[in-house]
Amino acid sequence: MKPTAGEAGAQGRPTGFSILGGVLPIRPRGALRDASAGVTLASMNIPQVLGYTRIAGTPVVTGLYTVLLPLIAFAVFGSSRHLVVAADSATAAIFSGALSHMAPVSGDRYMALVGMLTLETAALLLLARLLKAGFLADFLSRTVLVGFLTGVGVQVGVAMLGDMLGIAVASRHTVVQLWEVVRAAPSADGRVVALSIFVAASILLARRFAPRFPAPLVLVVGSIAASAWLNLAERGFAVIGPVPGGLPSLKWPNVSWGDTLALLPVAASCFVMIIAQSAATARIYAVKHHERVDENADILGLSAANAAAALSGAFVVNGSPTQTAMAEGAGARSQVAQLVFAVVVAIVLVFLTGPLQHLPRCVLASIVFTIAVGMLDIQGLNAIKRESRGEFLLALFTAAAVPAIGVEQGILLAIAASLVRHVRHSYRPHTMVLVPGSPERWEPAAPGLTTDPGLIVYRFGADLFYANADRFADEVRGLVAGAPEPVRWFVVDCAAVFDVDYTAARTVRDLIDELKTAKVGLVLARVNAFLRSDLVRHGVAAAVGEDRIFGTLHEALTAVSAGGRLAGGTKSAFSG
Repeated sequence: MKPTAGEAGAQGRPTGFSILGGVLPIRPRGALRDASAGVTLASMNIPQVLGYTRIAGTPVVTGLYTVLLPLIAFAVFGSSRHLVVAADSATAAIFSGALSHMAPVSGDRYMALVGMLTLETAALLLLARLLKAGFLADFLSRTVLVGFLTGVGVQVGVAMLGDMLGIAVASRHTVVQLWEVVRAAPSADGRVVALSIFVAASILLARRFAPRFPAPLVLVVGSIAASAWLNLAERGFAVIGPVPGGLPSLKWPNVSWGDTLALLPVAASCFVMIIAQSAATARIYAVKHHERVDENADILGLSAANAAAALSGAFVVNGSPTQTAMAEGAGARSQVAQLVFAVVVAIVLVFLTGPLQHLPRCVLASIVFTIAVGMLDIQGLNAIKRESRGEFLLALFTAAAVPAIGVEQGILLAIAASLVRHVRHSYRPHTMVLVPGSPERWEPAAPGLTTDPGLIVYRFGADLFYANADRFADEVRGLVAGAPEPVRWFVVDCAAVFDVDYTAARTVRDLIDELKTAKVGLVLARVNAFLRSDLVRHGVAAAVGEDRIFGTLHEALTAVSAGGRLAGGTKSAFSG
């Protein structure tokens, strides 16, 4: 008997190469529901993908290209039933900031660079799939992701202000853009400002009170009709101009070898963002629907989607949290919805691109501005603040770094800061001393604390490595020197220690010699198999003595008590 779709999702699909993992199995009722969701998704997302081209610096039609072949490619090769892989503001902001310094935006050379960058991103994703490197997603923490997307929201929002006010902004740097907007604000076109406010307010209100209503589509269609009827282009309103129709042609990006190499760091930044954001989004919806996600299969799907984007004249695509949420809200439960979305886009490309030329730029900018507002994750920042002030500061640092120094540099700096913060925790781990009481109590380690007269039981909260070994040794010396009476036994609870490197082992061996000279016996408790192997290999076990290494704290305290050297009997006071 075959499991149901839900049971199959709970059991998980086998890791490895698979086709149509996000589509199969198909049942008639579910397919009809997903098809309806796909049409709804297209009505809500087509205006947004057009808006993403303003961030990417590419022709408007390329936004439609991102939701054609890339959607189909991910549906074929990916495993997530929910992830929508399409244009995304974060990756668009990453590459546009770098490529705008290499070529004029929207020009032929710029588009060739965009194509090669997208192809390099696809190659990096394929390499990650071959190496089964789905774990790389874990290196961009949720804290950094919240801060990064908030920073991108600020950057994108500021970038749209010029078109929303009807003024020219020359700079690509956020701080300079903001200054140019403030300086030129008095000369803003009141009619353009009024239309921009109306569009942005309508979308935000609809998002709040009628989230399924396709407000962007209604506003785009309405503004196109009004623009064509009233001939707004001749009345001072900038419009997007002619949009080429028809399906995209496939071609290889014509880029020099030097430019190809220069694009690699930017492609690596896009790769990191795609891995982290797509994996996080896919996980959220897999858990919600009791499914298991195959991250490596999704990486293959993302690679295929970006290869399709590169060859069809589009730009980097990513697993979009906002579009995935829209699809789920519309009722989509498989990639059938995304395939229907692609069919709708193909119809638009073949038959409906002509009217797009009348779309006012301020309307498109206002739609993108509302996307930017949605990226300001104030709720997420508040949640982080309530639980961890340090991580909240890291998120704010990331959010400020993106508009201040650039998206690409911001994300790399954020990852570095996140790793430094993690290393700092290992460098300065929590350390505690077991103190008398019933039940047992652990208090932060401080000179003067003892477990029993002549006994200190000490817990170190991290692996021992070259950076924290001296802190460990110094704290042990301080506890021994600060005890109210001579210490005879020092028991180290190694429950959190799984590894000791070469430098730390040498430091520990020197410490053992010092303690022996001071007539203090060192005992190691809760030593796991991995740690014991390291202790033997580095000679620490021989220095301590095999008879002073125990698997549990109870055994260590029993052995110390049985030695008859401690007044009061440790075993009766602490049973482990």
